[in-house]
Amino acid sequence: MNKLKPEKQEAIIRALVEGSSIRSVERMTEVHRDTIMRLSVNVGNACEILQKQMMRGLTCERIELDEVWCYVGKKQRHVRDTDDESLVGHFWTWVAIDADTKLVPTYIIGKRDAATAQAFVSDLASRLTNRVQLSSDKLPHYIEAVEAAFGADVDYGQLVKSYEAEPMGPGRYSPPEVVGVEKRLVAGRPNWKSISTSYVERQNLTMRMSMRRFTRLTNAFSKKVENLRAAVALHFAYYNLVRIHRTLNATPAVAAGVTNRQWSIGELIQLAN
Repeated sequence: MNKLKPEKQEAIIRALVEGSSIRSVERMTEVHRDTIMRLSVNVGNACEILQKQMMRGLTCERIELDEVWCYVGKKQRHVRDTDDESLVGHFWTWVAIDADTKLVPTYIIGKRDAATAQAFVSDLASRLTNRVQLSSDKLPHYIEAVEAAFGADVDYGQLVKSYEAEPMGPGRYSPPEVVGVEKRLVAGRPNWKSISTSYVERQNLTMRMSMRRFTRLTNAFSKKVENLRAAVALHFAYYNLVRIHRTLNATPAVAAGVTNRQWSIGELIQLAN
């Protein structure tokens, strides 16, 4: 990796954050896939450290929460009793997004359980300096996690969607149609109109388009949890600091006051050096 010229490293990272697979980047850049993976992991790990340091003292007013599925090594139905489920099987990326600035202040990768929910919401609470309105889906783990992390100092509502029965035949790969939406008050006095998960669900799509390993119904997946964590960290560093959000005409980090300028991919790479 250290022998690669800076422009070659930048070309590799740019292709990865735009959704190219490791092997397609290998073909485009003529760099071996092992070298590409080492570069992405090193840069991703550095991006994770940077964001943990930068995303502090935030004043986000409306935050939406959700989880995005993927798998590592093998899908859950193929996991055996002899496998370590902390290393293989289904994983979720828990994501928080600021509805106003589109900043992603925190995320966490883990299982879809109460322990991960509490770690995720507690980390979010530690980054905020003001009372916030939270919105999520109906996942029960959120209720206990929000109460433990925020106590009474939060306005929280859930958006509960009802779906049609799973389609059969050729249309079974289409997403089910939403047939009903219900808003529920959980804590405090949230603005009823602002109880929504639209922005975080759009971020889910951005993740699936920007990271090949998240693309559904393909042979793309993460072989190691380490690789997944690095890829997600790189994605959010690029999304928060480098990529201009069209509706804001600025990066989310600039819109949120986390930084006063747009970063470059080269600067993200320099973090790992």
